[in-house]
Amino acid sequence: MRESEPTTLENILTVACQEFLQKGFQGASLRNIVRQAGVTTGAFYGYFKSKEELFDALVKEKYTEILRIYQEVLDNFHQIPPEEQRTGMVDYAIAGMSRMTEYIYDHFTAFRLILCCAEGTPYENLIHDMTQMDCDATQDFAQTMAENGLPMNAVHPQLEHMLTSGMFYAYFEMVVHEIPRENTAEYTKQLVTFYEGGWQKIMGF
Repeated sequence: MRESEPTTLENILTVACQEFLQKGFQGASLRNIVRQAGVTTGAFYGYFKSKEELFDALVKEKYTEILRIYQEVLDNFHQIPPEEQRTGMVDYAIAGMSRMTEYIYDHFTAFRLILCCAEGTPYENLIHDMTQMDCDATQDFAQTMAENGLPMNAVHPQLEHMLTSGMFYAYFEMVVHEIPRENTAEYTKQLVTFYEGGWQKIMGF
């Protein structure tokens, strides 16, 4: 029994994904996508109104979900007892980032598009968005420590942003350079250990 043929929509998405991966969002051609998908322009516009909407269909759900996962990780950390936040920071961060890594590698092509091909779209801001989320959480952490008599050194917001964005650029190098999945658990653990150790040194605990 023959496998079912891909639907027109599935065919458009498959062709579009390859076009975006090869040329990036800005360089991708709707004309090429329509031609390679074997559909008429009119048929294409029955599914998508623009190149932006087509790119959305490939990445929006995954972009939204990775931010949701990270916000949940940050929120859950903020809910644990203050002393446990302080002493368990590294282990908790490893668990949270490892969870993100698993999701990213479950949807690797979408994250290749987001990180390597999204210039000219809102999705090119993933690292900036996650950096801001982390900086906000760090401020909450500092406030929690102060309120509970657990002193720490203040970190200037500019430096905080520099260090945090550096961590995310390093983290997402796994996708940019297509690191094999079997290596990612150890790399994630070592990366987080490196950065969290630096934070602990700067913060003075």
